[in-house]
Amino acid sequence: MQTEMDMPTLTPQQILRKRKAGEPLLPGEPEQVHRHTIAVLLENTIGALIRVVNLFSARGFNLESVTVGETDDPTVSRMTIVTTGNDRIIGQVLRQLDRLIDTLHVEDLTGSSFVERELCLLKVRYTNETRAAIMDTAEIFRGKVVDITPDTMTFELTGPTSKIEAFIKLMKPHGILEVARSGRVAMRRSSGSWLTHEDPTLNLSPER
Repeated sequence: MQTEMDMPTLTPQQILRKRKAGEPLLPGEPEQVHRHTIAVLLENTIGALIRVVNLFSARGFNLESVTVGETDDPTVSRMTIVTTGNDRIIGQVLRQLDRLIDTLHVEDLTGSSFVERELCLLKVRYTNETRAAIMDTAEIFRGKVVDITPDTMTFELTGPTSKIEAFIKLMKPHGILEVARSGRVAMRRSSGSWLTHEDPTLNLSPER
């Protein structure tokens, strides 16, 4: 059985760097991957979004979520990307991304303190017997009814992705008909960031 001691070509510092990046050290050892949340400011020009996405797809990264919209400056868009992969390779992609002509700034929020939110619209069946239970669950998650028919209700829910997924899981036994999710938007908490400063008077306690 091979161990890290069987690799004389690697220094202890190299081993530590590879372990931190999630790279395999031994033949057959699986690569470790981590989820990354990346914020990008880019010029609001035709093709800018496609060029950013192509950088990740060319390296074989699956983009779990991509959101984009204008900032307070209509010539600048903010893009939030969530992907999973090898830390070192993602670092290389981010450096390439930072050199794109449309890109103004790139920041990997992973490992820092940041706020993330997602919007979800969920349509679920209900009956006279299940309506109260469904409404009680939605109230706990601070969901809002935005449409209702004689046999369906559509809820609007915002919050961290974990909250959205928990709500969907609890609604499944009632019969989910349709789900539409916006994808994640994220912002660093630090007031020293290049991102928009948060109002210090806001209540930053986690939502239920």
